Amino acid sequence: MNITLLLEGLTIGISIAAPVGPIGLLCMRRTLAEGRTIGLASGLGAASADAVYGVIAAFGLTFISDFLVTQQTWLRLIGGLFLIYLGLKTFFAKPGEGTNPSMGSGLAGAYASTFLLTLTNPLTILSFAAIFAGLGLANTSGDYASAAVLVWGVFIGSALWWLLLSSGVGLFREKFNTHGLYWVNKVSGTIITGFGVFALLSAVSGTRFL
Repeated sequence: MNITLLLEGLTIGISIAAPVGPIGLLCMRRTLAEGRTIGLASGLGAASADAVYGVIAAFGLTFISDFLVTQQTWLRLIGGLFLIYLGLKTFFAKPGEGTNPSMGSGLAGAYASTFLLTLTNPLTILSFAAIFAGLGLANTSGDYASAAVLVWGVFIGSALWWLLLSSGVGLFREKFNTHGLYWVNKVSGTIITGFGVFALLSAVSGTRFL
């Protein structure tokens, strides 16, 4: 295994995952409201989607990336509507309702929601392509072993970030009482809904807000 390539992928994974956006906010809110396990499951959903886009970029699957870019308006619309749904659901959620991290459905739902939400942002594939080209990694498209190592590194880096985030935020969970969680839901719900509105505006106007 090429350790250097793995470390480069890990660094890329962290750099893609680290910027705070709707996924990060969802992960933090779910960690505070439902526990670290749900928060981590949410993050791993995003990490898996990052790995999917990493596969497309690293293996040179241009026909898929071209299709995603050409369909980005519809994907933004879907992502924006999904964000608004999640934002409103969060805003009106009562602290403590439906929060059982040990239930498989809760973990699966947390994972699937962020996985699908991350996939609806086709600009991620452009980010991977730009980073790979900038670091001289675009030539891995003809070397499947190197491409696989690179993608594995991307997933590890992204997953590591979400593990650190959910664990760090989880340290403050006990400090939030029902009143505190009430305001966490209101604030995070409002911001997530705002991200959704911006996504819809970008889809309609063709401007890249996100």
